[in-house]
Amino acid sequence: MRGFLRHRLFWPLVILVALLALNLFFTDNFFKIQVKDGHLYGSLIDIVRFGAPLILVALGMTLVIATSGIDLSVGSVVAIAGALACLRISGLSDQNSVGGVLGAVGIALVLSVVLGVWNGFLVAGIGIQPIIATLILMVAGRGLAQLITDGQITTVNSSPYKLIGGGYWLTLPFSIIVVAVVLALTAFLTRRLALGLLIESVGGNAEASRLAGISARGVLIMVYAFCGLCAGIAGLMISSNVSSADGNNAGLWIELDAILAVVIGGTPLSGGRFSLSGTVLGALIIQTLTTTIYSIGVPPETTLLFKALVVTVVCLIQSPAFRAKVFHRRRRPVEAHPATEEKVRVSA
Repeated sequence: MRGFLRHRLFWPLVILVALLALNLFFTDNFFKIQVKDGHLYGSLIDIVRFGAPLILVALGMTLVIATSGIDLSVGSVVAIAGALACLRISGLSDQNSVGGVLGAVGIALVLSVVLGVWNGFLVAGIGIQPIIATLILMVAGRGLAQLITDGQITTVNSSPYKLIGGGYWLTLPFSIIVVAVVLALTAFLTRRLALGLLIESVGGNAEASRLAGISARGVLIMVYAFCGLCAGIAGLMISSNVSSADGNNAGLWIELDAILAVVIGGTPLSGGRFSLSGTVLGALIIQTLTTTIYSIGVPPETTLLFKALVVTVVCLIQSPAFRAKVFHRRRRPVEAHPATEEKVRVSA
């Protein structure tokens, strides 16, 4: 039992359950899941569906942070991918053409990977600090997304594209299936193969890894490329769900939510180790918190402040050092046994 309480996912799980339980007082039938027209509906399904883009971005961010890096450009990549895909689809003579939609999606994802490789090149090839290297694309990428859309909101009317973020397959939202597939592949590559150890070794000590024969540059470029791919898929989901692309607001501040999800999930910003399951749990906490804010009627002008306060409390509760100082009393000094004191006097 004590080992379970000390597990790194115990407190995030407790916090998630508490947030879900809180919604019972504000939302009727919050835990009710029903089937309509062969599709699953319910508040719990909505939390996972709307949280799918954040989970994807957080998965990519997890591997980047595991290498002692960070990627602030994921929000811009989200906007670029959605803008490019919608622009291509809007130019099709038949927007319901599956081939045309697949081509637009492929181009958007390839560009997302290229942008990730660019970040990795700046970090691993040139040696720029990750926060600076990705800050460049964070600023320039948002401008690029607005150039693609010409500063306007690009709308599409495509059923195949709508499937990505707002459609259903096998009774489940298609976005949940995509997240499950990406998570399973990531877990297999990093936990069943040696890739996870290589990522953690580079994050622990890149120079020692290089001396041990590990291509630290290759690992860094790969994780940033993967992060770009995850952000690109998330961008497709977000734009598909609303059938439009907004280069200015799509993916805005999602990088901060992703970093919070990774930290809440137990992955240290110093790198060297990571937890995929913890990241998914952290992303669900962030999305559940957003849903709870809307449920209890927090004024829009104070939403960010309320969210920041709750996240701060969550991080403090999760911190072993904080819990040790607040909840644990100092142990009383153990009184010496009389026989022990007698032995000490004799030996003296």
